[in-house]
Amino acid sequence: MHLVHNLKAKASDLAQRHGGKVERGIDKAAKLVDEKTKGKYSDKIHTGTDKAKGAMDRIAHRDAGPAAGGQTPPDVPQPPSAS
Repeated sequence: MHLVHNLKAKASDLAQRHGGKVERGIDKAAKLVDEKTKGKYSDKIHTGTDKAKGAMDRIAHRDAGPAAGGQTPPDVPQPPSAS
């Protein structure tokens, strides 16, 4: 478990420090694919790009979750309450 925790912490740190570069890379790749497919899959490319950027944001802000006083992202299902 210690190894997994360390890997998550490193990924979060890298995402925080280089998130802008990664997002620019995602945009550049999306633009290239959209041009190569002549716009045929623009909607799917846009959706994938948004999801990739959202994943980057979640990784970069991992420690801002509910335990740290932040809010859970809306696409994360809430666990059932133990009533």
